[in-house]
Amino acid sequence: MDGVRLTEIVEKMNLKNLTPGVDITERKVHVPDVNRPALQLTGFFDHFDLNRVQIIGNVECAYLETLTRERKDEIYEKLLAHKVPCIVFSNDLQPESEFIETAEKNDIPVFGTCKKTSSFMGELIRWLNVKLAPCISIHGVLVDVYGVGVLIMGESGIGKSEAALELIKRGHRLVTDDVVEIRKVSDETLVGSAPDITRHFIELRGIGIVDVKSMFGVQSVRETQNIDLVITLEDWSREKEYDRLGLEEEYTEFLGNKVVCHNIPIRPGRNLAIIVESAAVNHRQKQMGYNAAQELYKRVQENLAKKRR
Repeated sequence: MDGVRLTEIVEKMNLKNLTPGVDITERKVHVPDVNRPALQLTGFFDHFDLNRVQIIGNVECAYLETLTRERKDEIYEKLLAHKVPCIVFSNDLQPESEFIETAEKNDIPVFGTCKKTSSFMGELIRWLNVKLAPCISIHGVLVDVYGVGVLIMGESGIGKSEAALELIKRGHRLVTDDVVEIRKVSDETLVGSAPDITRHFIELRGIGIVDVKSMFGVQSVRETQNIDLVITLEDWSREKEYDRLGLEEEYTEFLGNKVVCHNIPIRPGRNLAIIVESAAVNHRQKQMGYNAAQELYKRVQENLAKKRR
């Protein structure tokens, strides 16, 4: 993503604009990291990352109180001469009028928040990591089944949306239908969401567009969900052999991250919703250390060992 607008950050974090005279409409933040300019307030600007949001808390303000008026003005000039995206005062701290004047002169926006410094930093970093993460769009349906993010894929018309609708009726939650935006938040985590234009909608062939949120209530949808499991639906083929034990996991890859994948053959009479629910519960069991296929294999081996005695 080509940066996050500063106006969006202000709205999301509920920041108070302390420099209303500075235009922020076209300003963007391009990195998810933040900085507390402690060393910079002492005059050390080597390796200073200009692209980060700068956060000033109790410690920085307490240090500034120990400085003379002349030294403060000198530090303000040096710090605000650097074109940082913005400066945020946490803990409901109020910057000096001299600081605000210098910021406005250098066209640097200054904001305030009542949140504690560590809490605000953590919340901002997590949110920026998602917004600025590498992103791709794929064709599929993403649902939250018992807390497991299940991405249902397959050819157009194979029944992905119908399976999602049945899951919603059974109490699970829709994230997105048709188009899934996948963001790589970390080397282990993929987060899926819906494009703004199709959020909460499902397309059912022969019926049209269904608004899931309006029809089933707010408890039937969610905005984002980690992608934990991929289920690929495909037409049943007599010539193809399907895995019937599941001793070995298969994976698919998005943005360099591997996700467990199951290929499910489809033919009339198979209840897709129950199959997806079972796959989600089975995945959770494996994550918690229990593998039914390995347990069956163990029993078979023990039974064979008994017969050889």
